[in-house]
Amino acid sequence: MAVREIRLFGDPVLRSTGTEVTTFDEGTRALARDLVDTVELPGRAGVAASQIGVGVRAFSYNVDGDIGCVFNPVLVEVSGEPTAIGEGCLSVPGLWHEVVRYPHAKVEGVDADGNPVTIEGDGVLAQALQHETDHLDGKLYIDRLDKDTRRVAMREIRESSWF
Repeated sequence: MAVREIRLFGDPVLRSTGTEVTTFDEGTRALARDLVDTVELPGRAGVAASQIGVGVRAFSYNVDGDIGCVFNPVLVEVSGEPTAIGEGCLSVPGLWHEVVRYPHAKVEGVDADGNPVTIEGDGVLAQALQHETDHLDGKLYIDRLDKDTRRVAMREIRESSWF
Protein backbone atom coordinates (compact mmCIF):
# COMPACT_ATOMS: atom_id res chain seq x y z
CA MET A 1 0.00 0.00 0.00
CA ALA A 2 2.23 2.85 1.23
CA VAL A 3 5.26 3.83 3.24
CA ARG A 4 3.84 6.05 5.96
CA GLU A 5 5.51 9.06 7.57
CA ILE A 6 7.01 8.39 11.01
CA ARG A 7 5.67 10.55 13.85
CA LEU A 8 8.39 12.23 15.90
CA PHE A 9 8.94 12.80 19.62
CA GLY A 10 6.46 15.37 20.85
CA ASP A 11 3.52 13.98 18.86
CA PRO A 12 0.85 13.00 21.44
CA VAL A 13 -0.01 9.74 19.62
CA LEU A 14 3.39 8.37 20.70
CA ARG A 15 2.39 8.74 24.37
CA SER A 16 -1.02 7.11 23.94
CA THR A 17 -1.87 3.53 24.84
CA GLY A 18 -3.01 1.71 21.72
CA THR A 19 -6.57 0.44 21.51
CA GLU A 20 -7.08 -3.30 21.09
CA VAL A 21 -8.24 -4.28 17.61
CA THR A 22 -11.56 -6.15 17.69
CA THR A 23 -12.65 -6.07 14.05
CA PHE A 24 -10.56 -7.75 11.38
CA ASP A 25 -11.38 -6.71 7.85
CA GLU A 26 -9.94 -4.88 4.86
CA GLY A 27 -9.01 -1.99 7.18
CA THR A 28 -6.74 -4.17 9.31
CA ARG A 29 -5.25 -5.77 6.21
CA ALA A 30 -4.53 -2.31 4.75
CA LEU A 31 -2.92 -1.18 8.01
CA ALA A 32 -0.80 -4.36 8.08
CA ARG A 33 0.38 -3.67 4.50
CA ASP A 34 1.27 -0.06 5.41
CA LEU A 35 3.16 -1.18 8.51
CA VAL A 36 5.10 -3.79 6.53
CA ASP A 37 5.83 -1.36 3.67
CA THR A 38 7.06 1.18 6.23
CA VAL A 39 9.31 -1.28 8.10
CA GLU A 40 10.86 -2.68 4.92
CA LEU A 41 13.00 0.42 4.38
CA PRO A 42 16.68 -0.18 5.17
CA GLY A 43 17.73 0.18 8.81
CA ARG A 44 14.30 -0.48 10.29
CA ALA A 45 13.68 -3.35 12.71
CA GLY A 46 10.16 -2.41 13.78
CA VAL A 47 7.37 0.13 13.38
CA ALA A 48 4.47 0.52 15.79
CA ALA A 49 1.07 1.71 14.58
CA SER A 50 1.38 4.78 16.82
CA GLN A 51 4.54 5.75 14.94
CA ILE A 52 2.47 6.17 11.79
CA GLY A 53 -0.33 7.98 13.64
CA VAL A 54 -2.69 5.05 14.23
CA GLY A 55 -3.68 4.49 17.85
CA VAL A 56 -4.16 0.72 17.81
CA ARG A 57 -2.18 -2.19 19.21
CA ALA A 58 -0.20 -3.34 16.17
CA PHE A 59 3.38 -3.35 14.97
CA SER A 60 5.51 -4.66 12.15
CA TYR A 61 9.00 -6.14 12.39
CA ASN A 62 11.88 -6.71 9.99
CA VAL A 63 14.84 -8.63 11.38
CA ASP A 64 17.21 -10.79 9.32
CA GLY A 65 14.67 -11.17 6.51
CA ASP A 66 11.86 -12.14 8.89
CA ILE A 67 9.13 -9.57 8.17
CA GLY A 68 5.62 -9.51 9.54
CA CYS A 69 2.90 -7.72 11.43
CA VAL A 70 1.08 -8.56 14.64
CA PHE A 71 -2.10 -7.12 16.14
CA ASN A 72 -2.89 -7.05 19.87
CA PRO A 73 0.58 -8.32 20.79
CA VAL A 74 1.27 -9.36 24.34
CA LEU A 75 4.83 -9.78 25.55
CA VAL A 76 4.34 -13.19 27.19
CA GLU A 77 7.93 -14.12 27.87
CA VAL A 78 11.33 -12.52 28.35
CA SER A 79 14.32 -14.49 29.51
CA GLY A 80 18.05 -14.46 29.92
CA GLU A 81 20.25 -11.99 31.72
CA PRO A 82 19.07 -8.41 31.06
CA THR A 83 21.86 -6.53 29.28
CA ALA A 84 22.50 -2.94 28.26
CA ILE A 85 22.42 -2.73 24.48
CA GLY A 86 22.58 0.16 22.05
CA GLU A 87 19.16 1.26 20.88
CA GLY A 88 17.60 4.00 18.79
CA CYS A 89 14.10 4.85 17.59
CA LEU A 90 12.67 6.14 14.33
CA SER A 91 10.55 8.59 16.36
CA VAL A 92 13.66 10.00 18.04
CA PRO A 93 16.01 10.15 15.04
CA GLY A 94 19.74 10.49 15.47
CA LEU A 95 19.88 9.38 19.11
CA TRP A 96 21.48 6.13 20.24
CA HIS A 97 21.72 5.10 23.90
CA GLU A 98 22.20 1.97 25.99
CA VAL A 99 18.92 0.40 27.17
CA VAL A 100 18.55 -2.69 29.33
CA ARG A 101 16.72 -5.43 27.43
CA TYR A 102 16.31 -9.18 27.78
CA PRO A 103 18.15 -11.29 25.17
CA HIS A 104 15.06 -13.45 24.47
CA ALA A 105 11.43 -12.40 23.99
CA LYS A 106 8.16 -13.94 22.88
CA VAL A 107 5.04 -12.11 21.72
CA GLU A 108 1.61 -13.62 21.11
CA GLY A 109 -1.10 -11.86 19.14
CA VAL A 110 -3.07 -12.19 15.93
CA ASP A 111 -2.50 -11.46 12.25
CA ALA A 112 -4.52 -9.01 10.12
CA ASP A 113 -7.28 -11.62 9.74
CA GLY A 114 -7.50 -12.38 13.47
CA ASN A 115 -5.59 -15.68 13.35
CA PRO A 116 -3.25 -16.44 16.28
CA VAL A 117 0.47 -15.77 15.77
CA THR A 118 3.56 -16.14 17.92
CA ILE A 119 6.82 -14.31 17.30
CA GLU A 120 9.82 -15.42 19.33
CA GLY A 121 13.47 -14.65 19.04
CA ASP A 122 16.81 -13.67 20.42
CA GLY A 123 19.09 -10.69 19.98
CA VAL A 124 17.82 -7.95 17.68
CA LEU A 125 14.40 -9.60 17.25
CA ALA A 126 13.97 -9.86 21.03
CA GLN A 127 15.00 -6.22 21.37
CA ALA A 128 12.54 -5.16 18.63
CA LEU A 129 9.66 -7.10 20.24
CA GLN A 130 10.27 -5.37 23.56
CA HIS A 131 10.77 -1.93 21.95
CA GLU A 132 7.62 -2.12 19.80
CA THR A 133 5.48 -3.47 22.65
CA ASP A 134 6.60 -0.47 24.71
CA HIS A 135 5.37 1.84 21.94
CA LEU A 136 1.88 0.32 22.19
CA ASP A 137 1.85 1.31 25.86
CA GLY A 138 2.88 4.90 25.07
CA LYS A 139 6.51 4.39 26.11
CA LEU A 140 9.62 5.41 24.21
CA TYR A 141 13.02 3.86 24.73
CA ILE A 142 14.25 7.11 26.31
CA ASP A 143 11.82 6.42 29.19
CA ARG A 144 13.97 3.40 30.07
CA LEU A 145 17.20 5.38 30.35
CA ASP A 146 18.75 6.11 33.72
CA LYS A 147 18.21 9.65 35.04
CA ASP A 148 21.54 11.12 33.89
CA THR A 149 21.43 9.53 30.43
CA ARG A 150 17.82 10.63 29.98
CA ARG A 151 18.84 14.20 30.79
CA VAL A 152 21.52 13.98 28.07
CA ALA A 153 19.00 12.48 25.61
CA MET A 154 16.47 15.24 26.28
CA ARG A 155 19.16 17.86 25.63
CA GLU A 156 20.06 16.07 22.38
CA ILE A 157 16.40 16.12 21.36
CA ARG A 158 16.02 19.84 22.12
CA GLU A 159 19.18 20.59 20.10
CA SER A 160 18.22 18.40 17.14
CA SER A 161 17.21 19.92 13.81
CA TRP A 162 13.97 17.91 13.66
CA PHE A 163 12.56 18.99 17.04
